[in-house]
Amino acid sequence: MSTIASTFELFIAMRYLRAKRKQTVISVITVISVIGVAAGVMALVIGIAINNGFRSTLQRSLLGATAHVMLLEKDPSQGISNWAELDPQLQTIPHVVSVSPVLYGKVVMTGAPGASQVEGAELKGVPLDAPPDILRHLKEGSFKELKNTTGLPGIILGSNLAQKTGMLLHGVVNVVSPQAILTPMGLHWSLVPYQFRVVGIFESGFEAVDSFWAFTALSSAEQILNEGKLVNTIELRLDDIYQAQQVAEAAERIAGPKIAAKTWMEQFQQILGALNTEKVVTALTIGLIQLVAALNILITLIMMVVEKNRDIAVLMSMGAKRQQIRKIFVLEGLLIGVVGTVVGLILGYSLSFLADHYHWLRLNAEVYSLPYVPFNARWQDGIWIAATAIFISFIATLYPARSATRIAPVEALRYE
Repeated sequence: MSTIASTFELFIAMRYLRAKRKQTVISVITVISVIGVAAGVMALVIGIAINNGFRSTLQRSLLGATAHVMLLEKDPSQGISNWAELDPQLQTIPHVVSVSPVLYGKVVMTGAPGASQVEGAELKGVPLDAPPDILRHLKEGSFKELKNTTGLPGIILGSNLAQKTGMLLHGVVNVVSPQAILTPMGLHWSLVPYQFRVVGIFESGFEAVDSFWAFTALSSAEQILNEGKLVNTIELRLDDIYQAQQVAEAAERIAGPKIAAKTWMEQFQQILGALNTEKVVTALTIGLIQLVAALNILITLIMMVVEKNRDIAVLMSMGAKRQQIRKIFVLEGLLIGVVGTVVGLILGYSLSFLADHYHWLRLNAEVYSLPYVPFNARWQDGIWIAATAIFISFIATLYPARSATRIAPVEALRYE
């Protein structure tokens, strides 16, 4: 019986939504309500997809160049001398995939001798047996060339850094680093130039990385940065990046009091915090479209209750229960919400895919660090967006549905 009743209520609800000629105004408002729900859902899908796109692109680019957990010296002048002893102990921490001692340092680069273009860069010395993710697929050249010990040491440049210094693959780049030299007059700082051969060019798609980073073998970095056999960072890569905090705490206990652990969330806290805030603001702002759509549904149902006053009285006089009348109008609002939500999801995900695939929205990479707006529409977001839109549509039906049950059949049919 319940199935038959539900079929009856759904049939009446759909019948009421098919407006006749004299109900043109209601039909127009119904269409506007559907469009409003669809526009809100589509805008929210696209807005969240842009936020996810920026977040995933930044995360992929930045973590490809750095690490999930970094062990840093608390006193930058000392270096980490016992990194070889710490390596096997850090390997035992759960979720740790690799442990890499690296050396960072600021340098200045120029192209061929006499070239006027000078660029500052972050030089990173890496072990040759564990290349960073960003160097596994180079735009030009090969990471294996860093192992070549004949001739000049190799270096891998970001694509924009190579362009700014006028360097091509297999060209020679001059790297200048300030070094401390002990003289009879005391400690003296001088600029010592070194020559490297460009063996590779990488492109992450993130302007800040491609314009500022360079990689070389750890032994070459030790020589140019005058650090001897010391490193200033130990990088840990994990199989689950969201376990970084637990791994950092365990790594600090092993490393001792002179070394601090820093997670990728802490390192990029400002960027990630800004994206999280933007996501909330986007959801709240675009959510106003859903409220407008809900008001349209409310107006549509109120007008329909007034228009169907006589029909409701007839149904009640024929034995329809008040909860069935209420359910009819609730179903009407839900039908509007569901149709609008489905249309909005289809449009939102389709436009997000096309915009990301064909790079519709171009950006100035020097300003925004990305050449185009990335879209990453996740199915998980579609679930809560759809649930929210349908829930708001349901809330909008409660008052009209309750008003419909208050109609007295005798009063409504007295003058018929």
